[in-house]
Parts: sequence; structure tokens; C-alpha cells
Amino acid sequence: MQKELETMEFEGTAGGEAVKIVVTGKKQVVNVELKTEVVDPDDIEMLQDLIMAATNEALRKIDEYHDTKINGISGGVNLPGVF
Repeated sequence: MQKELETMEFEGTAGGEAVKIVVTGKKQVVNVELKTEVVDPDDIEMLQDLIMAATNEALRKIDEYHDTKINGISGGVNLPGVF
């Protein structure tokens, strides 16, 4: 299951998909896409917030996928040492 997770990609978006981040199951960012309308030199803080929100969403999806797989394998029983 670990190998499968490491090869997968998870996407997070923010700002109505104006910012899209793709992260691998190894939690490495592999792609960042920004729509031109969110690149405002007078509002860098908003862009930073959108990038952070999209990245956190992608990372949350990894954790959700992991938890779903572990619960499916263990039947909800906590398995020490698994991830």
C-alpha cells in the first residue's frame, strides 16, 4: 500500500480553481498552476493564502486516502507502526 500511495498524485485547489497544486503521495509538490487573474502585484498576500490553502487541501486528501485504505485493511482496528 505504501508503494501505491507514493506513486499517486493528489490535487488541491483554491480561489475557484484559480490556484491548483499537485502533490505526490510522498508529499512532494510536483505542479503549481496559477490563473493570471490571481497574480496581482498589489495583493501578494491573497496569492500566498490561496497557494497555502490549495497545498493544505492536497495534503489533507493524502491523509484521507491513507486513512480510508488503512481502515479498509484493518477493519477500523488501529495497527501500530502502519505509517
